Amino acid sequence: MFFRAELALAALPELGERTRGALERLLPGGVTLVVPNPGQRYPLACGPNPDRLGIRVPRLTGALEPLAAARWPVLQSSANASGGPDARSVAGVEASIREGVDMILDGGELPGTASTVVDLSEYEDDRRFRIAREGAVPSAEIERALT
Repeated sequence: MFFRAELALAALPELGERTRGALERLLPGGVTLVVPNPGQRYPLACGPNPDRLGIRVPRLTGALEPLAAARWPVLQSSANASGGPDARSVAGVEASIREGVDMILDGGELPGTASTVVDLSEYEDDRRFRIAREGAVPSAEIERALT
């Protein structure tokens, strides 16, 4: 997770022009974008597939605005188990997840829903994308931004 879109773009110089443009149109916002990772950067964040990387740049408001000063990405797990209920506060995060992290940032009760996950791993070649999970940003809005 980055807290400024320009830092996310600078950290991934291998991204093609078309994919970079997609990130510029969608970030910051309620999306997680899966992009090619030919440089295999941030391997701890890639899981079993180092050739792809999920990028998240949330829109920072209220108590979270000071995070915009962070100049380095934060590698984090999801706040819930895959397919489990969304955690909207630290108390809602399963104890097993909380126990496995180095730091917890408590922004209080968070509004909204989970991010929309958009797979852009083939976008550079032919503008193909796939919405892997519908979330905070409606698919119609994603389609308008990417087509």
